Amino acid sequence: MKKTALLISTFAFSAIGLSQSTSYWQQKADYKMDVVMDVKNYQYKGKQELVYTNNSPDTLRKVYYHLYNNAFQPGSEMDARIKAIADPDARMCIKTKSADNKEINESRIAKLKPNEIGYLNVSNCKQEGVLTQTKVAGTVLEVDLAQALLPGKSTLLTLDFEGQVPVQIRRSGRNNKEGVELSMAQWYPKIAEFDFEGWHADPYIAREFHGVWGNFDVKITIDKNYILGGTGYLQNKNEIGYNYQDNGITVVIPKKQKTLTWHFWAPNVHDFTWAADKNYIHDKLETDQGVTLHFLYKNNPDIIDTWKKAQPLTAQILKYYNTTVGKYPYEQYSVIQGGDGGMEYAMCTLVLGEGKLNGFVGLIAHEFGHSWFQQVLASNESKHPWMDEGFTSFIEDDVMNELAEKKADNPFAGAYKSYIDLANSGKEQPLSTHGDRYDLNRSYSIASYSKGEVFLAQLIYLIGKDNVTKTLKRYYSDFKFKHPTPNDIKRTAERVSGAQLDWYLTDWTQTTNTIDYGIKEVNGTENTTNITLERIGRMPMPMDVLVEYTDGSKESFYVPLRMMHFEKENPNPTLKRTVLSDWAWAFPTYQFSVNKPKNSIKKITLDPSGLMADVKRNNNVFETR
Repeated sequence: MKKTALLISTFAFSAIGLSQSTSYWQQKADYKMDVVMDVKNYQYKGKQELVYTNNSPDTLRKVYYHLYNNAFQPGSEMDARIKAIADPDARMCIKTKSADNKEINESRIAKLKPNEIGYLNVSNCKQEGVLTQTKVAGTVLEVDLAQALLPGKSTLLTLDFEGQVPVQIRRSGRNNKEGVELSMAQWYPKIAEFDFEGWHADPYIAREFHGVWGNFDVKITIDKNYILGGTGYLQNKNEIGYNYQDNGITVVIPKKQKTLTWHFWAPNVHDFTWAADKNYIHDKLETDQGVTLHFLYKNNPDIIDTWKKAQPLTAQILKYYNTTVGKYPYEQYSVIQGGDGGMEYAMCTLVLGEGKLNGFVGLIAHEFGHSWFQQVLASNESKHPWMDEGFTSFIEDDVMNELAEKKADNPFAGAYKSYIDLANSGKEQPLSTHGDRYDLNRSYSIASYSKGEVFLAQLIYLIGKDNVTKTLKRYYSDFKFKHPTPNDIKRTAERVSGAQLDWYLTDWTQTTNTIDYGIKEVNGTENTTNITLERIGRMPMPMDVLVEYTDGSKESFYVPLRMMHFEKENPNPTLKRTVLSDWAWAFPTYQFSVNKPKNSIKKITLDPSGLMADVKRNNNVFETR
């Protein structure tokens, strides 16, 4: 019995050690697709070959595909969500009046006719030539594999598909308000992600996406009069003509030839998007970063000047992101007029094209920023949209401030205001809320974009600007092409700075605890002033305190947070700073003394930088009258 127990114990210990030392893994999906688009009825047919590699430790007996186009049908989950939510996306609604003259938001999807809806039908689904059992549930296809896929093995999955491009409601579609004929996003059967958390086969209800990296070999046959742009490198430039060729050859297409086949190759991406229009202008800009920028936009005299002026600014944005985050890993990026907001895709973005220059460049800065956070790092946007939208908003505001003639002291101030307004509204939900589960679109947007941005900006307050810069670079370097989770950005910041930040990640992302500190009392003796601070909100913070004197001098005081086990470097080295004893969260008040009489003090300010997201700042300043 003792011998048996010893063997069991040894085996268990070995198993634990093995599980702890298992290296990171990522699935791989290599696509080959041949598609024919009928531009008269906006329908297309295609064949797909997918080599799917199971790098996980699990044996897979089924796989899931996304059929996103099916969302654009009356009665779909997306249609139901538009009808149910209190503040539906205005782009997806028609505003009407009820019998009693009240405003009603009606779903645009509900009004689509059979020839206007989107659909994606799959047939002849096989594994290694053997027909599989399939089941469609809305926007998800479930496939029972003909044979189990073992760890470390690859298998060939093939299928035929046919689709119809919907009238553009959101992101993908045809004939949008800016007149772009085809915005082909989320248009093909796309394998769902499987990772250490399991399958991510979320229905498409209008939120974000999650995908598997791989290589895409795509051929699109379409009417010869159309110009295409999108994901991937065009392989047959000289056959296509227009101004895609690099050698100046003019291609003459025979009159009898009705179509052209565009052949694209996209390495190591997790999506494939394209757009097409007969009247696109196509400009190219070679940058000093080794990246060719492509710009495709409607031949509209009202917008041409704006698009031309935006091109060198886009090159500056690329250079800034390469410097502050890390090198963009592809040789090409395309900015394409898609006609519906702005949305990031692999190696390209589809954007509204008719805005004014500053707003247009800001839109490009945001969508291009996603290339780092959504296309290369690629956190699960459904579960953690703040990691992508928020971090992208952070570098967008950072680069736009860099490009501005007049620099702002706090380029992230707008995000702080939006977050604080939401926090005080009583309608905030935790950042850990799934993107589809927010009660209001406004709550989702402010949480994901603004509160996510403040996560990084406030990190500057906690660990200092230099440490945040180093954190971003290391985070990108360590986790590119790995789908990082919230813990990964936290651990990176800890490794860089030496601070303990678990409390920060927990309170900021998993709760709606707020930061609220105040100056409670200022009492003086003949030679000393006693200052009492109080913590009113639940969320802890270290304190930066600026004291200004009547003689014009200033000094700062820093109160470390005990649970951080960290002392931040002086953010303003030109100012004398005193580091005080730490403040433990459990104590609601904290007192320190200034060796000057009260009547010598002009003003006391908590967080003079404005980088602490205090939700009620009216008690953060004491001034003598």
